[in-house]
Amino acid sequence: MWSFWWEFNKEPYLNLKSKIQNGGIETGGEGFFLSEDKKGKTKDSLKPTEEQIRQKVVPALLASLQKEGNNDIVTGCMIAIAKIGDAASETGESPFEKVISKFLADKNQEISETAAVALGILANPKSIHTLELLLTDTPEGRKLVGQPEVNYRTRAFAAYGLGLIGARTSSEDDRKKIVEVLRKTVETDSTKTRDLRVSCVIALGMVPLETIESGAPAPKKGELIPPETSRTAQMDYLLGFLQNEEQHHYLVRAHCPGALARMLPGLPPELHKAYRDRIAADLIERINAKKKEKDEIVQSAVLALGLIGTNDTSDPLDKRIREALAAVPKDISDLQARNFAMIALAKMGGTTPANAKDSEGGIEEIAKVILAQLSEGKSVVKPWAGLACGVMARKLNDTNVNSSKIPTLQQAVRTAFEDEKDPSKLGALAISSGIMGDVEAKQGLLKRLESEKDDTARGYMAIGLGLMNAREAVEKIQKIIDDSKYRPELLKQAAIALGLLGDKDLVPKLVVLLQESKGLATQASISSALGFIGDQRSIEPLVQMLQNESLTERARGFAAVALGIVADKELLPWNSKIGLDLNYRASTQTLTDQSAGTGILDIL
Repeated sequence: MWSFWWEFNKEPYLNLKSKIQNGGIETGGEGFFLSEDKKGKTKDSLKPTEEQIRQKVVPALLASLQKEGNNDIVTGCMIAIAKIGDAASETGESPFEKVISKFLADKNQEISETAAVALGILANPKSIHTLELLLTDTPEGRKLVGQPEVNYRTRAFAAYGLGLIGARTSSEDDRKKIVEVLRKTVETDSTKTRDLRVSCVIALGMVPLETIESGAPAPKKGELIPPETSRTAQMDYLLGFLQNEEQHHYLVRAHCPGALARMLPGLPPELHKAYRDRIAADLIERINAKKKEKDEIVQSAVLALGLIGTNDTSDPLDKRIREALAAVPKDISDLQARNFAMIALAKMGGTTPANAKDSEGGIEEIAKVILAQLSEGKSVVKPWAGLACGVMARKLNDTNVNSSKIPTLQQAVRTAFEDEKDPSKLGALAISSGIMGDVEAKQGLLKRLESEKDDTARGYMAIGLGLMNAREAVEKIQKIIDDSKYRPELLKQAAIALGLLGDKDLVPKLVVLLQESKGLATQASISSALGFIGDQRSIEPLVQMLQNESLTERARGFAAVALGIVADKELLPWNSKIGLDLNYRASTQTLTDQSAGTGILDIL
């Protein structure tokens, strides 16, 4: 379903906390998100202050960690303090690392593995050694967890933790150390599951080294070379890993294309061209292989080509990529590959290189393919084509490319929305109009919001209206919240929409609903919404909820989660570093598990 892609990739489009905390949205001239200090200077009014975080939130989380034993509360509090991060110090010591590390030895596996990833979210380089001991299952690592061996889940979470640290650290030596540890683990892994190798390959793609050339000769097909010396060595290694079909399982190899694509930006021009050519040629060959290649590999190749290609029609490689992606809906039987091809073409169509000679020609060609699928393609592909229109137009707008095709894409989605009868497809079209800011779609969405009965479709329509800043929708969406006390998912989507629209009454209303709510699902939705919105006024009631022992432990755990989201040191969620542009269909239980919710991407 298209909604899975949206949930894994929505954060950069919503970026709700940034809009609210940085004063990016105002409400009817009242300056809700902006206030003036005594000197008349504009300042943030809703962003939690450092004083609130350090004197109110942190003590409450630490107190709960000290006295609570329930896994929902403990894991929620650990992730929360990791998101907040240590206060700045001259020594670089990490008090939070010591607090979190104690839980590695907890007998509850969920708590133990959460401690491992929490160290990664904390992102203090001094945790690298601890995570290495866990990942490599050394005697010291086993001592840390108090077990005869480190559970494979904890090891996989440690790999992701290393990737998260590597993505933030400024030290090249730290990054090289992390890459070396990940590489050695991949090569020596003897566990029966593929979780460990998948986590290491994904983490490798999160830690790009400097762009100096390694000087090593190009590898032969299937040959693996140590990646620790430079980014080009990393890319040689991952490309060799992908090509080594005899030794490596396809589910692990499926995560190499995305990692390779993410490493290309930042390479010097000559190296960029050489590696782009090599990687794209390999991926195109895999797509053209059709039935000879595993579905998951083709899906990943499709997504990666969307990140590698551009809209420049004068570039021969871009032409080959466009042709390969455009042929997927006709030539590939796997439905997911066809769906991903729409998103890949959209990403490519929205990417204009600095030296482009004919970007408008590429934009027109790609738009033609997507629009054909929207109007004439199979029913299951149409919502993806509609969503792709939004992704492409949004990327063009974000990069200030004033293409003549943007109005065409907007009109096509409006028409498809008006004609669509299936509620499961309406949401994709509403989100599409929202992310490309099509204000002419407002009236159609407002009308359908009132008449549509399906909660999921209404929730996405509310989000679409919020994304396009449709102030006319505030009253209608407020009513949805009033009527959705027992419809938690709709309530959450509506709350996020009102957050995007800058409703000044939203947080107080959610706080009252949270205090009155008895249902677990509703408590979870309201807590999550308060966290996503990031308003400082939610801190006090969430702290009270965490400390209220008359509430269920699950509800108090959600309060801890929400506090961590509100006070997060980063604007985008930590797991967006893992989830963006990921082939979630090539999954393991420790990556994402929709049924049990125990994968790393399932942690809030």
